[in-house]
Amino acid sequence: MPGAGMPGAGLEPYLSDEPVLVTIGDISVTASRVFTPSGSVPVSEVSWTFTDMSQTTQVIPPWAIVCAILFFVFCLLGLLFLLVKETRTLGSVQVTVTGRGFVHSTQIPVGSTAQIADLFARVNHARSVSAAAQAAALSPGPQPEIQAGLVVSWDPRTGVVTLVNTFRWVAARRPL
Repeated sequence: MPGAGMPGAGLEPYLSDEPVLVTIGDISVTASRVFTPSGSVPVSEVSWTFTDMSQTTQVIPPWAIVCAILFFVFCLLGLLFLLVKETRTLGSVQVTVTGRGFVHSTQIPVGSTAQIADLFARVNHARSVSAAAQAAALSPGPQPEIQAGLVVSWDPRTGVVTLVNTFRWVAARRPL
């Protein structure tokens, strides 16, 4: 097989019937795989890195300087316009997904702190999908004895839902 020893040689193209759960730049995450322009890997085998490379500064906007000069002539209250600050965020964030024999990094330009928070939340969601897939791969599932105890019954007369051998609670009360 040509290029078998090269990094990313065993990666597959995007051929999935699963819905995309989260998209971060050019990275798409489904319940079972991560798709990038470099290829795809199982979501349970990846880790995520988020690097904020933006700068947030506060400056006096030009309109406030003009108003301060104009109103300074009329009264000293015009100097209060110099207290007006405008917050500017410039730069980018870098999201890196790494796995066994796989690394993909993307830089996404940002213009506000809200965009940074949104991208950070997306990466955290992708991390939780990866963690859930890793936990599912490690756990064998419920034992038959436990699964039998999770049988749900509902009494239509009282509206009480009972999980056998677990606990009771009132799901819906209808007048008798």
